Amino acid sequence: MSVFILGIDHVETSAQLCDYLIDAVTDDDVVHAVNSLTDDDQTSSTDIRDGEQALSVVRSRLSIYTTVETHQFVSDSSPSEDLRAHAASVDADEFVIGVRGPTPTATVAFGSTTEQLLTEVKRPVRAVPV
Repeated sequence: MSVFILGIDHVETSAQLCDYLIDAVTDDDVVHAVNSLTDDDQTSSTDIRDGEQALSVVRSRLSIYTTVETHQFVSDSSPSEDLRAHAASVDADEFVIGVRGPTPTATVAFGSTTEQLLTEVKRPVRAVPV
């Protein structure tokens, strides 16, 4: 049995991660899809709804293959902090995150959440191109 933590931010990310995991999960695995939003003036009801929709994609696509739990956190923590804390609470085996390539104007190859997970966690991180 493996426990996966999925970092979900958009419907498109959810779909790509599901496409990747469909062949990787077994019926005794557990997938925890996590959408993390900052509790500040810039997080709107639309952001919350979009996050819920992204989680719904994971639930509908993977629940026929394995156990899926979805979690939306709206807190003062960063997304990487929420992902790490949840991983610790469920004793996760690994993270699965979507990675976008750099844009022509980007100064870094990965987003801050990806960079923080890659440099700060002791669990494996699967980076899936989205």
